[in-house]
Amino acid sequence: MSFFGVSGMYYSGESLQQHRIVLAEDSNLFSAMVSKRLKELFDIDVIVCRDYDDLQFSVENASFPATLAISNINLPGAENGEALSYLIDMSVPTIVFTGTFQENTRETILAKDIVDYVIKDSVFAVDMLAESVCRFLTNHQHHVLIVDDSPTARALLTTQLKRYNFRTSSAESGAAALELLKKHPDIGLVITDYNMPDIDGFELTRRIRSTYGPHQLRIIGVSSSANRLLSARFLKAGGNDFMLRPFVNEEFYCRVNQNLDTLTKIQTLGAKIAKKASV
Repeated sequence: MSFFGVSGMYYSGESLQQHRIVLAEDSNLFSAMVSKRLKELFDIDVIVCRDYDDLQFSVENASFPATLAISNINLPGAENGEALSYLIDMSVPTIVFTGTFQENTRETILAKDIVDYVIKDSVFAVDMLAESVCRFLTNHQHHVLIVDDSPTARALLTTQLKRYNFRTSSAESGAAALELLKKHPDIGLVITDYNMPDIDGFELTRRIRSTYGPHQLRIIGVSSSANRLLSARFLKAGGNDFMLRPFVNEEFYCRVNQNLDTLTKIQTLGAKIAKKASV
């Protein structure tokens, strides 16, 4: 199966029908649209829950746990967001699909450690939801290396990336990062801090690029510094992107996705060219 997402994602691989997805949605229109689209694209049979009781029964009486939940903020029997709290308490990764959205709503749902949110405000909403689902179900194929001398910073990034279902490794120094790259050739993305005691982010980027080309892995530089020239220096050293701390959650996930999407497309194109050359 192949899938092209609204934001540029490309997935080509096996059916995703083995995953169990619970949809908590009381609108007949949206539940039908989402169920149909996920079946068409990924061969996934969605379990629809019309109210809070249905949701609890589906989660607690299943023969195997749900891989992912898609939930409206307000559900009959849970008009104050209790469904989201319940799903998080039950350790079910959750994407919010809602038509009600203000800035205070964003803060509330992000505080619940959800995977993502999609707003029902355009004709592309269901396709954007499908892309978010596909990303979560396939992100485990990507291995991300976090490089930072701060244990707190490493832990925060690790937690955030694991929430999105990525595989992660972390290094407390540039030297340790280079060793991990040798041990794990499947690493596709490096997120490195600039200010480190042994090898700073610029030098680490140069050393990585001396061995690994942009068709093998992507590099995102990060820093808390207000120096706007840092981004230019990272890019000139061979980096692909740069972000300033503190991150906005949505922007961080988008930048990670964009870099991995680009890597996937480069590698897919390279494989096609190699195949043609061998014929």
